[in-house]
Amino acid sequence: MTDDDIRPAQAADVPAVKAVTDAAYHRYIERIGRAPVPMEADHAADVADGKVFVTGDPVIGLVVVEAHDDHLFLDSIAVHPDAHGRGVGRRLLHFVEARARALELPEIRLYTNALMWENQKIYPKYGYELVERRMDGPYDRVHYRKRLG
Repeated sequence: MTDDDIRPAQAADVPAVKAVTDAAYHRYIERIGRAPVPMEADHAADVADGKVFVTGDPVIGLVVVEAHDDHLFLDSIAVHPDAHGRGVGRRLLHFVEARARALELPEIRLYTNALMWENQKIYPKYGYELVERRMDGPYDRVHYRKRLG
């Protein structure tokens, strides 16, 4: 599998997008005391809006991104637990960076729940810097950015 194997999601992918997202985030429900936001997203709308990119056949990983005037927002990244350790997440993060560059956006922004401490170890390894930690409604979020040179 290469970055070239990442493609825009189609309407037919919506059930797989939901299944992979649910499988990836389910383990956090008990830890944070509620379903993580990506599990409650309107996957059909995100796919229709061109925000979702998937990899695998069947789908084993995905990203949800949204372009803004000054950055690409990485809304969600999900890898099915059965595919952990195969470099899927790394390839998806490289894809997000390539997407931001193709759109001529100077940085990528994302946040993760403060209780998803595994993510806080991953993002700095890929050049993301901590921007701030703040409460957004009921969510304690750690915000990151990666400036592209």
